Amino acid sequence: MYFKQILDERCGCASYLIASRGSHEAAIVDPAVETQQYDALLAERNFRLRYVIDTHVHADHVSGARDLRAKHGAELCLHESAQVTYPIRPLKDGEELPLGQLRLRVLRTPGHRLELISILIINPPRSPEPSMVLTGDSLLVGDVGRPDFGGGDAAAQYESLSRLLRLPDWVAVFPGHFEGPCGKGMCGRPSTTIGFERLYNPLARLDRAAFIATLTDGVPARPLNMTAIEATNRGLAEMPWAMLTSTPPVREIDIGALEARPPDAVVLDVREPEEYAHGHVPGAVSLPQADLASRLDEVPRDRPILTVCERGIRSLRAAQFLTQVGITQVASVNGGTAAWRGAGKPVSFGDTALEKSRVAESEWTHAGARSSYRI
Repeated sequence: MYFKQILDERCGCASYLIASRGSHEAAIVDPAVETQQYDALLAERNFRLRYVIDTHVHADHVSGARDLRAKHGAELCLHESAQVTYPIRPLKDGEELPLGQLRLRVLRTPGHRLELISILIINPPRSPEPSMVLTGDSLLVGDVGRPDFGGGDAAAQYESLSRLLRLPDWVAVFPGHFEGPCGKGMCGRPSTTIGFERLYNPLARLDRAAFIATLTDGVPARPLNMTAIEATNRGLAEMPWAMLTSTPPVREIDIGALEARPPDAVVLDVREPEEYAHGHVPGAVSLPQADLASRLDEVPRDRPILTVCERGIRSLRAAQFLTQVGITQVASVNGGTAAWRGAGKPVSFGDTALEKSRVAESEWTHAGARSSYRI
């Protein structure tokens, strides 16, 4: 067997190449949008790509599955419940995909997403038992995948975690994420074992009620450009450019500069609507980071743009994305709304729909400033 974990440091995602050294058949699981790395590896090892598998419809990065299928003639596999517009090989729970002497067994583990599966890797010449499991965004190292990306269910996540933890201790766990927004408690390691997680994953020690309460507590921050990325992965849009693929330098300003901003500057609050409604910088416009790419035509290109979030992390990534797509008058507010509030500055409250109406009436967007990017 050949096995390789490929880490993407920009989005904190992991993809996998599994192959039989005997038959030279290969499978790629959860591929990144940049597929040249897989092409090179397949050519170098003289592997033939038989399957490309997405464990679920991703919401934080664009999948390269369709590109790999087109280039290599592989079968594109998703669980049968996946809601996509393109043809797939629908997988069922317990189904096995032959890969030379290897077997890839489908284990349905919904929760983060309805269609989420894990993949058990079995090498019968060595053992009838699985030696590895690719868990996608179900079981992470020290955490589990969030159930609030759309179509998720915390109760189903509890059942899926329980199912995974019934596997033998020795089974090596390779998740779809090692950092990023998918889980707030990930420790950063790219792999673990079932035995270790059963003992030391804090969520594994909770009963059902406490588990659900923990996963549904607080206001979830959806990933940058989630709306456009998910639509692309479902086949409803073609917006691979919605991925943040660079880290361009962005000017950062403090709250003093925010307060003294020029009158034509537009302040974009990229937090979730609920966060915005519970207190925001007066005059700020609510445009959640999850919707930034799909609403890019609302962002003027002829006025200064100041992005703000709670503490400055989301706003920096949003500013980097705006810079990446060619909007140059951008700055991120260091310290965010928390610093503004902590300095005793006034805050506004209210529903985002009312704020959008007010903004529309003030005509902060101009026809000449609209971009051509749309879903």
